[in-house]
Amino acid sequence: MNPIPPATPLAAMLAEVRACRLCEAHLPLEPRPVLRASETARLLIVGQAPGTLVHGSGIPWNDASGMRLRDWLRIDRDAFYDESRVAIVPMGFCYPGRGASGDLPPRPECSQTWHPRLLPLLTDVRLVLAIGQYAQQYFLGTQRKKSLTDTVRAWDEYAPRYFPLPHPSPRNIAWFQHNPWFEREVLPALRERVAGALL
Repeated sequence: MNPIPPATPLAAMLAEVRACRLCEAHLPLEPRPVLRASETARLLIVGQAPGTLVHGSGIPWNDASGMRLRDWLRIDRDAFYDESRVAIVPMGFCYPGRGASGDLPPRPECSQTWHPRLLPLLTDVRLVLAIGQYAQQYFLGTQRKKSLTDTVRAWDEYAPRYFPLPHPSPRNIAWFQHNPWFEREVLPALRERVAGALL
């Protein structure tokens, strides 16, 4: 009988994260950390936090936002969920609940407790997609512009490591309509960068 191989540091970390109950008292639903990663992933996708559909399925970006994101990236569902190539680590791992104008912000416990320990284990990542203001604040810090729109417009200033994006939520339709340069100028560059990272 073959012995069971020891868990890698990343596998052990993922198991610890998935068992996390740090902010259970603040969540509207049972904690269910949703993330995917492997040591060989070359693309890291960092969004906000799971919505109710993702909480229910346990599959990140398994909703209308994910469909639009995959279209932006020009990668199919199989490639998107190939953990050996794509890591998905949101700013908050559990559904945070609803607020007056949509989902609440990601709980801060995740980025404070887990990100500093988890992200350094993703040693093959070539490109980080920082989706939305919370991811951009975390990864770009003081290099962010005065607004998300300005940060996304200045995407090439953050190359080659980072690529800031708006959230692909259907709630952002008005933003897409008011910023046609995003589809015209940014998406072709995004697709090229993603294809290069995944080679």
